[in-house]
Amino acid sequence: MPEVELAAGTIDYDDTGGEGPPLVLIHGLSDKRHWRKVVAELRGEFRCVSPTLPLGSHQKAMRPDADLSLRGMGRIVADLIEAVGLDDVTLCFSDWSCGQTMVADGLTDRVGRLVFVSCETEDNYPPGTGGKAVVLFTRMPGGLAVFRAILGSPRLRPLPMFYGPMTKVGVPDDLMREWLAPLKRPEIRRDFRKYILDVKRGERDMRAATPALADFDRPVLVVWDEEGKMMPDKEGRKLAESFPDARLVMLPDCRTLITEDQPVRLAAEIREFVGAPVGA
Repeated sequence: MPEVELAAGTIDYDDTGGEGPPLVLIHGLSDKRHWRKVVAELRGEFRCVSPTLPLGSHQKAMRPDADLSLRGMGRIVADLIEAVGLDDVTLCFSDWSCGQTMVADGLTDRVGRLVFVSCETEDNYPPGTGGKAVVLFTRMPGGLAVFRAILGSPRLRPLPMFYGPMTKVGVPDDLMREWLAPLKRPEIRRDFRKYILDVKRGERDMRAATPALADFDRPVLVVWDEEGKMMPDKEGRKLAESFPDARLVMLPDCRTLITEDQPVRLAAEIREFVGAPVGA
């Protein structure tokens, strides 16, 4: 498993290698396997780099003084792209996003294109009732243990007030347990809390960053789920309209985690967007 030492700490990642155009695939409250189905479709055509960010499912704690705010996460992504030696990257966000603050903070010099897949926006941060519930659980004494128990339960997880709005096909039980297991460790909970409990500043930073998107002169693809209960359709349209060169694609029969529900369609949209032929 490759890893890279950054100012914030050690980040591990998967790298398919190859000579194809580089994709950097960023997850939400999960790990690099968030994109596993899409990577399976694009392997061989693209160099797919999938890091695990310190969002609660990471295995190695960050340095105690690491900046794990929304903007700090953007710097981690930019530092990783540089450390791995990538240029003209297609940087893809799903569910979670620090792409807006990266643009505003001038951290996209190595980025040739941006892809946003049903993700957080200035008017939906944290997203929906589910995102706000995560903040509430994190603030409560012992709340993260309850959070793990709920999402770890095959019976409770699909309920509408929990993970139901995220995916139609669901996440495999064993994978969900692996995503949740690191939160048993106090140093991982520390990292998770640093990000989640900074939500007010994150909301301000996301809102402040949005006007800068009008100056991003490279191509942007926005892929949104039509069911749109956690990530409303209007947010996808507004995000696409924030960029001067953006295309919006609405996909049917999926929820927020398009990477789970429609990976083949999503891979096809990315392939067409970047312009890599099948078998390249």
